[in-house]
This record gives sequence, C-alpha cells and structure tokens, in this order.
Amino acid sequence: MIRRRSKGLLLLLTLLVNTAPAFAQSFQVAETTIDDVHKAMKSGKLTAHQLVQDYLDRIKAYDQQGPALNCIISLNPSALQDADKLDAEFKKSGFVGPLHGIPILLKDQVDAAGMPTTLGSVLFKITCRPTHLLPPNSERLEPSFLARQPWANGEAGTPSARSYTVTRAILMTYGGPSAVSSGGNGACLAASFSTVGVGEEGFASIRRPSTWNSLVGMRPTSGLVSRTGMFHGWPDTVQTLGPMARNVTDLAELLDVIVGYDPDDPLTALGVGHIPESYTKSLNRSGLKGARIGILREPWGVGPAPDTDDVKKVDVVFQAAVGELKEAGAIVIDPIAIPNLKELLAQRTDKEVIDDETQRVWLAHNPESPYKTPDDVRNSPDIGKLTPAKAAEWKKPREAPPATQAAYYQYFQAREELLINVTKVMVDNHLDAIVYKSTEYQPPLIKDELRPSYKSPGRIPTLNTVLGFAAAMTVPAGFTTDHLPAGITFFGRPYSEATLLKLAYSYEQATHHRAAPTTTPPLHKDASSKSFGN
Repeated sequence: MIRRRSKGLLLLLTLLVNTAPAFAQSFQVAETTIDDVHKAMKSGKLTAHQLVQDYLDRIKAYDQQGPALNCIISLNPSALQDADKLDAEFKKSGFVGPLHGIPILLKDQVDAAGMPTTLGSVLFKITCRPTHLLPPNSERLEPSFLARQPWANGEAGTPSARSYTVTRAILMTYGGPSAVSSGGNGACLAASFSTVGVGEEGFASIRRPSTWNSLVGMRPTSGLVSRTGMFHGWPDTVQTLGPMARNVTDLAELLDVIVGYDPDDPLTALGVGHIPESYTKSLNRSGLKGARIGILREPWGVGPAPDTDDVKKVDVVFQAAVGELKEAGAIVIDPIAIPNLKELLAQRTDKEVIDDETQRVWLAHNPESPYKTPDDVRNSPDIGKLTPAKAAEWKKPREAPPATQAAYYQYFQAREELLINVTKVMVDNHLDAIVYKSTEYQPPLIKDELRPSYKSPGRIPTLNTVLGFAAAMTVPAGFTTDHLPAGITFFGRPYSEATLLKLAYSYEQATHHRAAPTTTPPLHKDASSKSFGN
C-alpha cells in the first residue's frame, strides 16, 4: 500500500529568486529542525510563508553571493503560493500532514512536475526537459513517485560538466568535497537552505557528502524507496534515494514519508512488510546501552590502501568515536573481520546494459522530451559540452561485449557471497550493527580537486553499495586537527533501518558533534549556533 503521509510538503527547488531579507524575524531558521518549525507554527511565531521566505533569503545571501556556494540549480516558482495555501489550511484545521510546510531539497535527478530535471548537466539544461514546464497536474507529465505525494523539493549538484562549478562552491564551504552527486544537497543542507533533503546514491553519493558536511545521511536498503521518475531507477537494483538531514530525528521523520510500495518500481515489492509504523519510535537516547557493535578496521574503499597523514587524522577521530560508543554503553567487538572482503568488493563492475535500460525507462517517463532513447543523447551535438568523463559515460555502446556481461555476472555472484559472509559475521558475534569510518580520508582541498582530470582520490565507502540489500547511515563524529568533518557509519542487515536509527540517535545525543559552518551564519544575531570553519 502506498503511503500518502507526505501531504503538505513544500518543494523548494533550485534557481535564485529576488527576495528581500527579513531580519526582524523571531524564529531562527539556521540549523532549525522539523519539530522546531512545527512548534513555532503552533505557537503563532511562524508561518509556512515566512519559513520559505527565510530560506530564500539565505539562498540569496549565500548561494551566489558571500561564500557563493552555487549549490542551487532551480527553485520551485510556486513555493510561496504553496506555502500560503498551507497557512490557510492550518488556520482551518491544523497541520495537513507530518511534514506540513517543510521545504525539501531534492537532487536534480528526480522528476517533479513544473520543474526541469537537468541532471546538473549542460546537455539537459539546454533542452530544459520541456515537459517539466507543464502544470503540475498535467496528464502529459508524470512526476516522480516522490513528487506525486505531493512534493516540492530542491536540487543539488550531480557530476557533469556543470557540476564542477557546483563542486567548486562546495569545496569553498568545507575545504573540499569532491564531485559526488549529492554534494550540492550536502552543502545546501549544511548552509541551512532547507530543513531536510533527499539525495541519490549508487556508490557513496549520500554518505560521503553527508560526512564531509557534518550531516546525517542514510542509504536505505534497496526496495524501501521508490525510484520511479529517477534517472537510473528501475531495473537497477542498487541505485536508490535516501534522506539527508542535520540531525537523526529529522532524518527519521523524512524516511517515514518517502518509503512505501510503488507498483511502477517493482523493487519496492521487496520492502513490503519491512516498514514500521514510524521510524521515529526507534529513537532512544539509551539505544547504545547493551548494544553489540562490531568495529570494522580493514580498509574497504576503492583504490590502494592509503598510509598518509591525511588518513591518520581521520583514524584519530575514529578511535575517539569507538571510545564514545563504549562510554554510551555499547559492547564493542573490536575488530571484526569479514572473510574475503577486499576480493569480493573488487568484483564490482560497470553495468552498461542495465544502465542503458534505466536511462530508457527514465526518458520514456517524459514523452515530450527531445531525447527518446539513450542513442538520442549519445548523438546530441551538445554532448561535447560535457566533461570528457561524462561524455564517455553517455557514449558507451548500448550492447555490452561478452567480457563485460561475464564481469557483471561475477559481480552478482560476489554480491551474494559477500551478503552471506557479512550476515554470518553479525550472527556469530550477535551484532546489532557494524561500525566503520564513513570515509577513510579528509575532504580534498580545492587546489587538489580542480585539476583537469576531475578525479577524486578514491577510497569510496562501497560495502553497502555493492550489497544493495543492506542499510547504512553516517553520523557526524567530530573534526580532524585540520578542522574538517569526519563521521562514522552504522551498517546493518537488510531492512534494519529502525535499529540503525536507534543506535545513531543514541550516539548523536551522547556526543552532539554536528556543527554549522561559519561561512553561512544566521542572517541576524543568534548566539546559540555551534559552528566550525575559517
């Protein structure tokens, strides 16, 4: 049964609009939470219109000006009007849903009626995906499963020719996340451009930018969240959407809304029966007491095992985090070992045939698009405007050679073996979760990330991404001696999101490591905000 509890959401999507700053407000939007917003609305101190305006003011002040984050691509042009409607409904009968009036950032990889989906790319920006310019209720346009509930959302950068501009801005915020596809969401949320956000992950695109922006981010088990209307959705079984937030409670409240069965995404049938009444009921300050936590110290990322000062600085933070888990009452099994971990992870391979079909499904979702098939994109005269890496990705042949098909089959075999090995380790040690470093290195510096190769230094956290059917979430664990964010990941068995939320919430409440960036301070005096940065 499809969940419809998201009624009342506001879409705060991505292009700068001209608004006048409101400095005389009594409500502080920076670092606010869903519960803070709703309490203020109940007390009469805040309206949905004012909340949206406050976020627009921050976007105006910091996205293209000030630190110039450049993490916004387009904004929902009717966000304020939608807010007015919700305010009118609130006066009549109170909140219309659990996320009443809450603006949300959505990665520019998911269709939303009335909004362009550009993939953060010049290629799609030029065509503007014209079907998105139709009215939200147009029968000719089917928005994504998420947008149908209904939504209003904001987009962040994706890797492409245009995203390197986005990435440059993100780097200026925290010293440098690389070009990860939900990195715009990370920078925007850290700067309080919205209350919460939804990212997309195929490799580490939710957890890595969340880590490097001192955020909470979750990659749910495949099958919990629909990908209908999302680029690289069905029939892929790994890519997924997931919640991003500044605190665990907000993440749980957002997760409640976005999970559910969608007949247009067959993968969600596997999630039926695994969704609790509410993930917020799992939140427990004492959740770590008596919990059995296995510590994975073996390097698990892509690329050669590093031995640098940069990595050692993250190790120091991680070691302190393990101590904090113990102090919070966890029973720590340190270390644990997963048989053949590196060898099985190394079997991950590109999936050209599947990718081609997911692109075909997504393009067909918008029949008036100038691109009908992946071949149309490959043959576009504008494809040369992409970076070499992205252009090469689009130009891959539609039919994979036998060697590639064989490698993909071996990957599936490795994925099954790895899932069995991980599960056996957890069962043998009676583990509630496994904990490891969210990233093995600090955020790269701008000067190192903007070289012509546009390559990140590797070491991407791939364990749950390779498995697909596993849950993982990152939580802020503090800062290195270079004042850069680091995090720890709580990893669990398939559909163990409720357990991970309980553990992550307990850790968050015991440590309170989240800090706001000093580069995007409140627009009026507020002495209560904890911050970091230069």
